[in-house]
Amino acid sequence: MAKEKPHMNVAFIGHVDHGKSTLIGRMLMEHGDIREQMIKKFEEMGEKGKTFKFAWVMDNLKEERERGVTIDLAHKKFETDNRYITIVDCPGHRDFIKNMITGASQADAAVLVIDAKDGVMPQTKEHVFLARTLGIKQLVVAINKMDLVDYKQDRFEEVKSETIKLLKLVGYKPDEVPIIPTSAFNGDNVTKSSDKMPWFSGKSFMETLDALKEPEKPTDKPLRLPVQDVFTITGVGTVPVGRVETGVMKVGDNVIFEPASTILGKPVSGEVKTIEMHHVGLPKAEPGDNVGFNVRGVGKKDIRRGDVLGHVDNPPTVITPKDTFRAQIAILAHPTA
Repeated sequence: MAKEKPHMNVAFIGHVDHGKSTLIGRMLMEHGDIREQMIKKFEEMGEKGKTFKFAWVMDNLKEERERGVTIDLAHKKFETDNRYITIVDCPGHRDFIKNMITGASQADAAVLVIDAKDGVMPQTKEHVFLARTLGIKQLVVAINKMDLVDYKQDRFEEVKSETIKLLKLVGYKPDEVPIIPTSAFNGDNVTKSSDKMPWFSGKSFMETLDALKEPEKPTDKPLRLPVQDVFTITGVGTVPVGRVETGVMKVGDNVIFEPASTILGKPVSGEVKTIEMHHVGLPKAEPGDNVGFNVRGVGKKDIRRGDVLGHVDNPPTVITPKDTFRAQIAILAHPTA
């Protein structure tokens, strides 16, 4: 991946079955980011009456996810006029909330997808609260499945009003959050304006994503990269994956993992041999980059999800039982609530 354009991670969040994967699939297909043979497969599915065919864009990426991404989250990269965007499709079902947290924690911005027919649902509220708690400052709302409500402006305004109340409740400023009507399945207002909603004069969904502000990159701070998962790739070896939070990691850097080193009683460290993002080799990784990388001498059994990588001369701090620290804790559910 060339790095002339800025790179952003955008998480798609929302209640289960509100159309997150379908919206992503439609956008990627219309944008030309899907192989021709996959498009033919979707057309065949459409003939069989499978209305969820576009969601298979993300599901079918499982074949491509052997290098550098997780099993629990679907990732896909595409390019707009102004930036590269890595899409993180977060599970909407309550049972997978921990994976949604993982996805949102990697994001620079989030897209909240709401079903125009159902409106705001329990996981809608939970996901917005989590996005805010995890520090996601930029939010876009797609009121999806407008085809199910006959593209009526009245219903859009009802759900929009309901959404604005929720945004205010969790601390977002509604005037800074674009709220867009879409029909992902029919492609209305996804990559271009729709004549079925002449009452909406705002930007299309794709145009709104392209207008997101580039996040600040704390490259001057110590390198910190939380490990999200660890893979073994034939011909490469152990490949940890994760998102650079601060600092810069370069090929040839000497790095160390904590608390793995403290737990094992010996340094789990080595030289960075390769760095990849979306199957393309990079000389370095900066804040916001989701990368897979190989460290000489570090095996899969040495590290695990939750370890943090840093430079050997400025390793991540390890908290011991005698230490104290301040934390922000978000309670998602309580029996007395």
